[in-house]
Amino acid sequence: MNNNIDRTNHSPLLVGEGLGVRRIIGIGETILDIVFKDNQPISAVPGGSTFNAIISLGRCGVEAMLLTEVGNDRVGRYVLDFMRENGVNADYAVTPNGCKTPVSLAFLNDANDAEYAFYRTPSSGSTDYNYPEIHEDDIILFGSYYAIKPEVRPQVVEFLRYAKDHGAIIYYDVNFRPSHAQEKVKLAPNIMENLEFADIVRGSSEDFSLLYGMDNADKVYRAEISFYTKNFIYTDSNNPVVAFGQNAIRTEVATPVVDTVSTIGAGDNFNAGFLFALVKMGITHADLEAGLTASQWEQLLSTAQQFAADCCKSIYNYVSNDFAKTQTL
Repeated sequence: MNNNIDRTNHSPLLVGEGLGVRRIIGIGETILDIVFKDNQPISAVPGGSTFNAIISLGRCGVEAMLLTEVGNDRVGRYVLDFMRENGVNADYAVTPNGCKTPVSLAFLNDANDAEYAFYRTPSSGSTDYNYPEIHEDDIILFGSYYAIKPEVRPQVVEFLRYAKDHGAIIYYDVNFRPSHAQEKVKLAPNIMENLEFADIVRGSSEDFSLLYGMDNADKVYRAEISFYTKNFIYTDSNNPVVAFGQNAIRTEVATPVVDTVSTIGAGDNFNAGFLFALVKMGITHADLEAGLTASQWEQLLSTAQQFAADCCKSIYNYVSNDFAKTQTL
């Protein structure tokens, strides 16, 4: 992508109408995850933080789409086919000239948590996304390093502004990895701007320990989040999930015990489950501003936990098709 494009008077290209249907629209990186156990490859599947969540949502019957880049290569074609086979609209995935689909190597340890190595080839040209038309109460999902890296920052900000102006609910997953810890001062303004855009923020104890040196949900909320949004979700491995909302609502939900095969997509599918429940429960932007009840928060978080737990039961990055069949809107 070329971040030197003059976008001052640029208007997004709107594609399609989609009137009357509530959609979940992700923006993020697509990558091929090659997973290793005991230094031996055991799977190779399309991945990416937002990508994983969108695939699970597509499997569960949500109208889902993803703004992303894929390489003009065999892997890129496989990724596009995979999106369509799982009910995800791939019309907004672009293939820049000279771009190869990135690859990550994920090495599972004894606890089946992953350590990553990433391999990317920069695009040789500029990239502009085509945007779906956004309607009020559509949901935007974004996060991870893609949401803050300088190379694509202008495109991300442009889309978020467009979505916010049209009344979308914006969900931001911080997902700040240790490999970028040395860049946190440089990237801090982008993170703050993302918090300003967001209606709901989710982050893990690891995220906030790396960014702010804090490992307590209440302290993080008061010091770093509540100024931007009152809706905050704090996950902490196997410990209870803590959520904060309007009207001083604070909710905790226990994390279920799971026989874990891989945790690679756990957080991504937590996001998918939460957003699935938002749609199923008919929760709107106005509802979030007025404040959800403790019961609503519990239902949202419990569904999110169910999605995450199912994902952890396999080496794949998404909920299983069997689990998806049990979910109805």
